[in-house]
Amino acid sequence: QLQLAESGGGLVQSGESLRLSCTASGSTFLGYAVTWFRQAPGKEREGVSCIRNFRNSVETKNADSVKGRFTVSRDNAKTTVYLQMNSLKPEDIGLYFCATRSRGLPCSLNPDEHDTWGQGTQVTVSS
Repeated sequence: QLQLAESGGGLVQSGESLRLSCTASGSTFLGYAVTWFRQAPGKEREGVSCIRNFRNSVETKNADSVKGRFTVSRDNAKTTVYLQMNSLKPEDIGLYFCATRSRGLPCSLNPDEHDTWGQGTQVTVSS
């Protein structure tokens, strides 16, 4: 059974960068779309970025709020998905989760369409 673990969160200043990792255990990410979500205090969970390797291509999807700043990628062993976050802003503060949905389905930023979640890693940005 696929299990997920996030790492890489921390406290940075506005404009700095962080790279988050989502590591799979029990299986690889082969065939799965993997999505990063975040949740700020008092706010709903928001989809940030998704990646899926489909046949010989890579599908990605990003929220408008992070386009041009965040990049999602996957290692060749298909056991880790990364979220490179540049030019961080205070509004990027939140608990960041990775999640998957049923194997074979395309990318989605809707949290209700995901059924396997990690525990999250905290990102804090000081202004």
